[in-house]
Amino acid sequence: MTSAPPTVFLASGSPRRRELLAQLGIPHAVVAVDVDETPRRGEGAADLARRLASAKARAGRDQAPPGSVVIGADTVVALCDEIFGKPADAADAARMLSRLAGRTHAVYSAVAVVDAERERVELSRSEVSFRPLEPAEIAAYWTTGEPRDKAGGYAIQGLGAAFVSLLHGSYSGVMGLPLFETARLLAAAGHPVPALAVAPR
Repeated sequence: MTSAPPTVFLASGSPRRRELLAQLGIPHAVVAVDVDETPRRGEGAADLARRLASAKARAGRDQAPPGSVVIGADTVVALCDEIFGKPADAADAARMLSRLAGRTHAVYSAVAVVDAERERVELSRSEVSFRPLEPAEIAAYWTTGEPRDKAGGYAIQGLGAAFVSLLHGSYSGVMGLPLFETARLLAAAGHPVPALAVAPR
């Protein structure tokens, strides 16, 4: 007898997001989506994160089996009004990290949960402070490979943690999937965290 396929799908190829969702004990599968992440003219970081999370969830719903619940997420790093995407190369990563060094930036992580009937979106905003960074350690960090596919050019769950002097907000949100908001949206869609689910009276 085979088990039923999961009805929750994560519209992301990010291993970090999959690990975070697994942390909640939510059975799920991954569906690959391709969404243009280019900011629109005048679009702020929070609006960009929300829009992309929703777009990814909808794109995933188009590929998932009928009746599925699909999660989309996006993370945007911003310093004042400047948005930091994924670095194109070593020089771009050095530019980003040099700008973030010794300063406090914002990380916006949006999560969208969609099914056949509804779309729900929530946003997590965190503040991350970096210590001052030397050009040599920025260059060395690039050679580790860690910054290459990370918004802002760093990973708080990896070696990039050595740069972070203070975090105010959601650690999982800075990683890429805010678990508080994700759990709340999934519960509203009928998929509460299994270990915390309360039997109806």
